[in-house]
Amino acid sequence: MLSYERLDVYKAAIEFLAVATKVLDTLPKGNSGLADQLRRAGISIPLNIAESSGKPTTKDRQRFIGIARGSAMECGAILDVCRVLDFSDTETIDHGKQLLVRIVSMLTKMCR
Repeated sequence: MLSYERLDVYKAAIEFLAVATKVLDTLPKGNSGLADQLRRAGISIPLNIAESSGKPTTKDRQRFIGIARGSAMECGAILDVCRVLDFSDTETIDHGKQLLVRIVSMLTKMCR
């Protein structure tokens, strides 16, 4: 097992990616831009967490954790858009938002 795979924040990020995929499957045609943003930002979270674990200095690690945090915040805004436009069911969006709150909280603590 790689070191980042043990992190709760990484596990939550992977779980969020599964939720984001469910949301992506419900987006109506004509929303490819929104879908692309959610896909890229959702994937960015675990990838940057993993990359941070391989960096030799605290400053380097914090930089990648900060990028992951920004991507998580972007995903939160995208889920808000999906909710307002009624693109996905409330339960899936609520679950995604709960995961993102946990992820952002953990990443914020890791940035310190």
